[in-house]
Amino acid sequence: MNDAALFGLTNLPYGVYSLPGTAPRVATRLGDDVVDLALLLDDDVFARPSLNAFMAQGRRRWDEVRTAIRSALADGLPADGVHPIADVTMHLPFEVADYVDFYASEHHASNLGRLFRPDSPDPLMPNWRHLPVSYTGRSGSVVVSGTDVVRPCGQRLPAGESAPTFGPSARLDIEAELGFVVGTGNAMGSTITTDDVEDHLFGVALFNDWSARDIQAWEYVPLGPHLGKSFASTLGAWITPLAALDAARIDVPGQVPAPQGYLAMDPPWGLDIGLEVWLNGELISSPPYATTYWSPAQMLAHLTANGAPTRTGDLFASGTVSGPELDEVGSLIERGKGFLEDGDEVVLRATAPGANGTRIGLGEAAGRIRKAHA
Repeated sequence: MNDAALFGLTNLPYGVYSLPGTAPRVATRLGDDVVDLALLLDDDVFARPSLNAFMAQGRRRWDEVRTAIRSALADGLPADGVHPIADVTMHLPFEVADYVDFYASEHHASNLGRLFRPDSPDPLMPNWRHLPVSYTGRSGSVVVSGTDVVRPCGQRLPAGESAPTFGPSARLDIEAELGFVVGTGNAMGSTITTDDVEDHLFGVALFNDWSARDIQAWEYVPLGPHLGKSFASTLGAWITPLAALDAARIDVPGQVPAPQGYLAMDPPWGLDIGLEVWLNGELISSPPYATTYWSPAQMLAHLTANGAPTRTGDLFASGTVSGPELDEVGSLIERGKGFLEDGDEVVLRATAPGANGTRIGLGEAAGRIRKAHA
């Protein structure tokens, strides 16, 4: 299926675009065209360089706008404010507030557990099936699809050595993920329940949590990832509204033991989204998000379970999406076939079931590796 067919009226994602010499503005995408929403809907909230003001208006407003866009485009494209996607520059679609990355795929966590703890009887740590594990990253390092990624430098401990050295990462990796965008948050001291998540969760985008495995391996004990992760994370330019993914809802894999009360869901739902990992134009893996153990609702509920506040523009990611097969893993380290070289380009793509038997696209998250700074 071509890209244009994946961006029909059952999709209508949100992004931020600009033309040469103009300020960024909010748009939707229909086929291979970008449609200016401030002009289409005569609403100045979209004549801004980010989605934050619109997202802060809340779910009722999100639903109203989605209905209005579909109605306005039902008979075709308008005369004004329409631009071929090839003619525009896409920008980071929202101002990222806080960023948290989870570790929600049992297959990925098990694969890494076997690599890092080969003598352990269980590849998963004792807490893994009881709560969605995560770390807090740097929102300032989140960049829009198409941004080059400079190979990071840091400390790493060479094999067989007793002291670390400093220099460019030699084990640069990807992590194919989904990023979830908080539209409206919760006040400090309150929580978001699994039943209330849909009132807070605005949409979904592709996400690549670039990872320097050699830096990460040396630094992560005992407090977790830091410089091995914080140099760059790539977010897709298009945010697919959660409402566009109603037809993609499926049961989560069986959760044993049963989650504690605040993580319980009735019914528990995940998303049937098929990811693709392309390296230098070659499809190397097709990770299925449907196999992910912890759901987006459980991740957000856990994130706020201690009363931590969330804000408009908060971003939390799923962690690497991996299925049970070698051609379904979302990172290179799981493939065991080497790491990224300078000049390599990684493109993540994804599709999901849409309304009325359609299939919708999540855009792409692309980045090319540049040589480390001297």
